[in-house]
Amino acid sequence: MKDFELRGMFSAHIILVLSIVFSTLAPSLFLDEFSVIGTHLQWLCVCSATVAAVTIVLYLLLATNPTSNRKNSSSGTVTKIFKSCLLFFISCIVFHGILVLYGAPLLVSFRETFMFAVLLSTFTTLRCLCMLGPNVQAWIRVFTKNGAMSVWDTSLQITTICSLFGAWLGAIPIPLDWDRPWQSGTPAK
Repeated sequence: MKDFELRGMFSAHIILVLSIVFSTLAPSLFLDEFSVIGTHLQWLCVCSATVAAVTIVLYLLLATNPTSNRKNSSSGTVTKIFKSCLLFFISCIVFHGILVLYGAPLLVSFRETFMFAVLLSTFTTLRCLCMLGPNVQAWIRVFTKNGAMSVWDTSLQITTICSLFGAWLGAIPIPLDWDRPWQSGTPAK
């Protein structure tokens, strides 16, 4: 069983990495003058949407949530989906607030900051929602010390922590390049 879970988890992560690569390379085929740096807001939208769609489909196909009851009524399913969407939106707002508190511009680059918050929520909260659902007790169980009960829970812990740490670590070189128009918030000349 554990070998099967490891192979499924490895395959899911490879597919997610490929979806990020796809969201970086494919838009240049369909959108004129697309580049990750030059049109970063478009890329954040495309990357968030691609990763979200792939994540939802993967976790529906892999059925990683062993506690989900297959006999849920349609109203229970709609309630779960509504709660999940609400939690995702709240996490976007919380991440946006944290980014602003860490120094991101509040009004000048609002869209860019919010889209980065959506991307962070896609990598962290959406995975939690797909695997654990909107059950806050399950989230607390997974993210407390020694709370992971399966390979998927451990994977969820690692990817969430690494996503947040990577976002924080990626901010280190920002002060080195403030003359770039996409960083200072001033329009390109």
